Amino acid sequence: MIELDESVCADFEQSRWREWLETNLMGSFACSTVSGMNTRRYHGLLTAATRPPVARMLLLSKLEETLVAGNQRVDLGTNQYVGAVNPRGYELMTGFRLDPFPVFTFEWKDVRIEKSVFMVHESNTTVIEYRVVQAPAGLALRLELRPLIAFRDYHGTTHENAGLNPAVQQAPGIASMAPYPGLPHLHLAHNASRVDARGFWYRRFFYAVEAERGLDAEEDLFNPLALHFSFGKTESVTVIASVEPMNVSDVARLREAEISRREKVAASAPVEDSLARRLALAADQFLARRGEGYTVMAGYPWFTDWARDTFIAIRGL
Repeated sequence: MIELDESVCADFEQSRWREWLETNLMGSFACSTVSGMNTRRYHGLLTAATRPPVARMLLLSKLEETLVAGNQRVDLGTNQYVGAVNPRGYELMTGFRLDPFPVFTFEWKDVRIEKSVFMVHESNTTVIEYRVVQAPAGLALRLELRPLIAFRDYHGTTHENAGLNPAVQQAPGIASMAPYPGLPHLHLAHNASRVDARGFWYRRFFYAVEAERGLDAEEDLFNPLALHFSFGKTESVTVIASVEPMNVSDVARLREAEISRREKVAASAPVEDSLARRLALAADQFLARRGEGYTVMAGYPWFTDWARDTFIAIRGL
């Protein structure tokens, strides 16, 4: 297991340069930093390959996360804007691990919360879950999540515009949006107790890595709704972001299936060694379907599949 403690997670410089990656055998991916702060235009919770394994569109950039403990509001997320870092949720992080997918631990006073992220195999779907590990008896805990959407080619950036359709279609346990014609719908399955469908722009996110590369380093993201959850009414808070309608009742099955699949991949390593098994899991993330066969992604987050890179990598894979 790859595991980082508080000395890394709560350190701004260290946590913003360490990155995690989830893929789905379709060329789609989710990735960001340990801190939760997007430092690249490529960071996001759902970048969907609309013609697998290519034509990638970054749909869901991130979730703004606010824990409400009693009458106190505590931001868990981290963002860098032009001239400011706000909020600074990384300061509350006490751990990060791959178990087998990314798990983030936050602690505030006597409250400990874990967040996990994984992609569903062969589906343009990302599952985000939060659960309370520890809390004082009788303390009312709520969570507010605000999705930030981009809906653009993964090589580009989004800026505030009048062409965006802010409408949100709601049904029990699901909220759907299609902000631009010709692009996939985004469906957010959830177990929220309340949905506030008022939309707002968040302006001037700053991506430090893009600035270093000399590229456009600013982006505006749209927040179409807010999801309000009560930990007292549900065992865990769940959001499933997908290009197809999903149901949160399927989360346990999806999680177990993905854990089982990864255990089989790790067990396929040619030697019984923890590093070899970790490398087998890492290599598995670079495989993708193309037509009736398979191909090898040349690298995330930029590249798709190139024959030259495939032949270089094939012996190791």
